[in-house]
Amino acid sequence: MRTLNMAQALRDAHDVALEDPRVVILGEDIGRAGGVFRVTDGLQQRHGSDRVIDTPVSESGIVGTAYGMAIAGLRPIVEIQFLGFVYPAYDQIVSHVARIRNRSQHRFTAPMVIRLPYGAGIGAAEHHSESTEAIFTHIAGLKVVVASTPENAKGLLLAALEDPDPVIFLEPIRLYRSTTGDVAEGHYITPIGESVTIQRGDDVTLIAYGAMIRETLQAANLLESVGVSAEVIDLQTLVPLDSELILKSVKRTGRAVLVHEAPRTGGVGAEIAAQIQAQALYSLLAPIERVTGWDLVVPLRKAEHHYIPSVERITAAARRTLES
Repeated sequence: MRTLNMAQALRDAHDVALEDPRVVILGEDIGRAGGVFRVTDGLQQRHGSDRVIDTPVSESGIVGTAYGMAIAGLRPIVEIQFLGFVYPAYDQIVSHVARIRNRSQHRFTAPMVIRLPYGAGIGAAEHHSESTEAIFTHIAGLKVVVASTPENAKGLLLAALEDPDPVIFLEPIRLYRSTTGDVAEGHYITPIGESVTIQRGDDVTLIAYGAMIRETLQAANLLESVGVSAEVIDLQTLVPLDSELILKSVKRTGRAVLVHEAPRTGGVGAEIAAQIQAQALYSLLAPIERVTGWDLVVPLRKAEHHYIPSVERITAAARRTLES
């Protein structure tokens, strides 16, 4: 075990992955510069410019090239500098990457990983801070995973590379260097499609993912100090969703608070709320609460803290479920 931050854990995962000769990494400034967040720092020098490839500034071209590599038998990893930069490549992802298995009647697959740093919290605003992961959860043929710790960042990335289908891999920008944890050496995987209960509780279920795990755990600890036992679930995977674990927890606690920094309308929390209503309605002791970002463009630095769900907002939502 080593103590690493998330950026270091992801670099380690890439290093392990590149031991497989099929793996290549593509992206803007990922080679000589090591990536905008230095996640791939040193990898080109170690593995060569034919394995860690600096590309032109063309997100559509990067994803399209990786798609061709994938269906030809390679295992490409694409780095898009920010989630808000991926939109020019969305056509490639939706029209080709996600559909090739269905279109070819399972003769071809696209085993590739598209890494997307996302979220607010570094004062970058707009395209550099968006959390629009829901646009990928609607697309059949894609898996969508979200790292929240150094440990699961490495494990999920290595699992994504082993998957026969394309995986959207979301990395919370504000956690790259603000969180550390014990990370095992060598190869291991965090299974895709499995959520994890990171804190046990009996009174209310708090469900979150990515960067919001930190604030959600802080809220759970604050609730604990006033006698409220909160269970915390880290989704880890948005598609396929681990509905079984979610429903089992909510049926036991009778209360649910869903937390994400993405906009409220059409967010992942809305889908989870619908599933709870459909399959655990008679277990609910209070209305489901959602604590989310606003249906607005991410604001500039001075107002950013009003946009990101706070510990206070999460705690207040949990208390409302207990007062109903």
